[in-house]
Amino acid sequence: MFPAYSPETAAYIVSGSPAVWGAMTIRKWVMDDELKDSCMLLASVSISLLTGFAGAWLAPGMRQTYEMLAKPVLAPPGWVFGPVWIFLYILMGIAAYKVFLAGWNRKEVRDALFYYGAQFVFNFMWSILFFRFALVEVALLDAIILAALVVITTMKFSRIDTVAGWLMVPCMLWVIYAAVLNFAFLA
Repeated sequence: MFPAYSPETAAYIVSGSPAVWGAMTIRKWVMDDELKDSCMLLASVSISLLTGFAGAWLAPGMRQTYEMLAKPVLAPPGWVFGPVWIFLYILMGIAAYKVFLAGWNRKEVRDALFYYGAQFVFNFMWSILFFRFALVEVALLDAIILAALVVITTMKFSRIDTVAGWLMVPCMLWVIYAAVLNFAFLA
């Protein structure tokens, strides 16, 4: 009757009047692969950035709170965090996109993206725990779990796509550093 729908390659546009059902036409619109890939990349990076912005939005006054803290020697200036995290979220979004391109139907891809999503939950919660609620000890536990999840995600991504694995390395190093910094705030 109608050709099979394939979400990877096409969308169907229905035209015609219901009164003239027999004259209804169905036209297949094939999305250019390059446009489809660009849209997927944009979506992946956007989801990553929005997760970070949401966590920051739910922990207002982070920079002011950070500036008032008694900082350990290894603490960077407050202005560093925003640009670094934006850069890292972009890298993570690109890495997830590359892994997704390897095929959602593959079990190892779904598994890797599960850990990627799980690390975002802990990443999202850290700033809320540390800055909004001043739960430094709980934030440290969150940071340790986050670091473990980012290490696992990095290893799983690298088994699927080498570049995706390398794109996660700066995030992994920064999150480990952040966990050490969180611990230093307890001392």
